[in-house]
Amino acid sequence: MSNTKKVPVNTITRDLCNLAAPTENIYETVVILSKRANQIAIAEKKELTKKLEDFKNDRDTMEEVFENREQIEISKYYERQPKPSLVAISEFEDNEIFYRMAKEDNN
Repeated sequence: MSNTKKVPVNTITRDLCNLAAPTENIYETVVILSKRANQIAIAEKKELTKKLEDFKNDRDTMEEVFENREQIEISKYYERQPKPSLVAISEFEDNEIFYRMAKEDNN
């Protein structure tokens, strides 16, 4: 993940009133956070898959054990990263997420 901002890797308690304040509706906030977390998760999965594709090998060799260690290290790096939901909440709290509400049709 290319995020350089410090995001906590564990869950912290947040005030729902503060989270709901920008949208004035906690449910709308949850939808925004959910969509952003999904975007982050998909991007991370693509990045991880691309890195792990470099290790694909059709034949078994003595170097396979070494390559597996590298794969394990890459996987562990991604496991230590903050969860996408925590990144999304952090971005939302720092006003880094752009969102817009669908216009209601008054017909």
